[in-house]
Amino acid sequence: MDRFTFHGMELTWLNGGTNLLDGGPMFGVAPKVLWSRKYPADENNMIEMMNHPILIQYEGKNLLIDAGIGKGKLDEKMKRNLGLIEESKVEEQLATIGLWPGDIDIILMTHLHNDHAGGLTGWKNGELVSLFPNADIYVTQIEWDEMRNPNIRSRNTYWKENWEPVQHQVKTFEGNITILPGIDMIHTGGHSDGHSIVKLTQNGDTILHMADIMPTHAHSNPLWVLAFDDYPMTSIYAKERLMKEALAGGYRFIFYHDAIYRLVKWDESGKEIIESVARTHY
Repeated sequence: MDRFTFHGMELTWLNGGTNLLDGGPMFGVAPKVLWSRKYPADENNMIEMMNHPILIQYEGKNLLIDAGIGKGKLDEKMKRNLGLIEESKVEEQLATIGLWPGDIDIILMTHLHNDHAGGLTGWKNGELVSLFPNADIYVTQIEWDEMRNPNIRSRNTYWKENWEPVQHQVKTFEGNITILPGIDMIHTGGHSDGHSIVKLTQNGDTILHMADIMPTHAHSNPLWVLAFDDYPMTSIYAKERLMKEALAGGYRFIFYHDAIYRLVKWDESGKEIIESVARTHY
């Protein structure tokens, strides 16, 4: 498993599943001749997408950023439609470092689309249950409301199977919230109306987890937003503002979907990567 020590925080990427998606929608209106230089596609225009939660061990707490795509919940048609090639192995990987799902104290849900929230629940003894029974699950109030009452577009990714078993664990917020000193969630909207990012701060250094307004390092251009975004102009404005702050401040970035990098840091121009942690295959 890939790890990064960030002062007092230990970050570990867990295998929450892998799927193949059409690169066109993943880069919106950006031409393939441009985006494919940064993120390769196969002969069918498909690109590899990770769904990898990040375990943060900090101040005696175990936190997750998002929960993976889950396992045992999709039929063959759904797997084919989603391009799923590997289901979640989060539980097994936690075991290799001496943890079980009940040891997770906090889950930071950037949003509740199925590829991020599917791993919150699973089948046990013929019943769908919370897989992290002792965790407080943080998400914006806007996202939580839409999860339970999706519209004609969002009902394809907001599923009751992912929220009903965990509803007693959910804690909502509006705007920004400090989860622990140095760990903040910030509502951005854009990809979904309730989408948020995670900001980690330690000893004057900062890491941003931009979730799905920058799902991979290849999405650093503010104009390269997903065709899946419900509010693309909101994504653009949020990413433009955050990138300006981050590049000036020398922030690092971490990713949930990137198949190439776990972490990158750009120079102040945003054009050259000056630090990186490559994803290893497991």
